[in-house]
Amino acid sequence: MKRVVSVSLGSSTRDHQAEISLLGQAFSLQRIGVDGSLQRATALLRSLDGQVDALGLGGIDVYLYAGQERFALRDGLRLLEAVKQTPIADGSGLKNTLERRSVAYLQQELGLNLRGMNVLMVSALDRFGMAQALVEAGAQVLFGDFIFALDLDKPVRDLATFEDLAKRYLPDACKLPFQFFYPTGKSQERPSEPKYPQYYEEAQLIAGDFHFMRRFMPNRMDGKIVLTNTVTQADIDDLAARGVAMLITTTPATGGRSFGTNVIEAALLAYLDKSQATESDYAALILEAGLQPRVLQW
Repeated sequence: MKRVVSVSLGSSTRDHQAEISLLGQAFSLQRIGVDGSLQRATALLRSLDGQVDALGLGGIDVYLYAGQERFALRDGLRLLEAVKQTPIADGSGLKNTLERRSVAYLQQELGLNLRGMNVLMVSALDRFGMAQALVEAGAQVLFGDFIFALDLDKPVRDLATFEDLAKRYLPDACKLPFQFFYPTGKSQERPSEPKYPQYYEEAQLIAGDFHFMRRFMPNRMDGKIVLTNTVTQADIDDLAARGVAMLITTTPATGGRSFGTNVIEAALLAYLDKSQATESDYAALILEAGLQPRVLQW
């Protein structure tokens, strides 16, 4: 059995462990949260280096994308550089393959017509593959990175404009502490604080990172479709209580919940016995393994 451990800057209350079979190989998957502490994350990664088959980085990105350009986050690189032997993944490989395919799944398997649909993409920088696929499908996408990461009422509704803004601001923004942008540790447990309701209300589909989505989520989300990942059973119950009609997670359910893309990507690296893989490697394995989104309807 191959062992994969995800070290997450997120809350330890969201920890999870499961044993699965993938591509004919048995895996033990484990998520360990360090409650926002970069020091604890670094120490844990060093202690696991060389002791497990692959590692994942959760609750933080190493790379953000704007068009064809890639930007490295200072804190993400520091964590990545703490590992010297074991293959390590931050999920970006699957975000540009599996999550693109999830958009096609909405259309081909669920019969959703995305052309002209109002979509709120709460953060496109960390899920650029999904954002591009939604635009290519003809959706009317609102890019909410400024709203949900920085709490600035600055919606962007054009992909080219968004890319230009990202390229302008990311070189400096990537030097800031990651907690400046993303909820980590105990902040992931705080109740949502309804704000900017107009952007939720106009959207038929709300897509992207769940913690960004949840940050300002209104009490009612009647009839909405949610496309996200890494939700617990409590998150699912909460979305159902708010009136969400359909929840799609880009990774399948394992042991009762969906693991993050970094976990599944790390498992694929362990299967390949490689420290790195190409997008074509991931695309081939996704097809071979039959990985599909999880769909829940109420």
